[in-house]
Amino acid sequence: MQIIRDSISLEELKKMAENKFGNLVKAVVDVEQGIMAVGGELHADEEALLIENGSKPENLWGINLYPGSKKEELIEFDSIINLKPAQGNRTRGIDRPEIKEKIINIVNNLIKT
Repeated sequence: MQIIRDSISLEELKKMAENKFGNLVKAVVDVEQGIMAVGGELHADEEALLIENGSKPENLWGINLYPGSKKEELIEFDSIINLKPAQGNRTRGIDRPEIKEKIINIVNNLIKT
């Protein structure tokens, strides 16, 4: 498990996927700091790592990355940590388009092809 502050290659993500789940890598994105944690068994593990390193829980959103897929299919917005009723998010997805857009931009900035 690691925090990505600068960049990670698509090839590194593919290797992570192959070593764990086959075709996906779990990730948690901090939409305030523009960083993400990758490579955990659970989104909650990555969330805890980011919190230990100064992230605020309300800024953390769980996604799945499919590094072998087309760019438009790379990100899946699905995680139990996304259930945040106090923030108006009542699903495992991400209900607010502006949060989704931030996540897409952060992921695209951090993953180098």
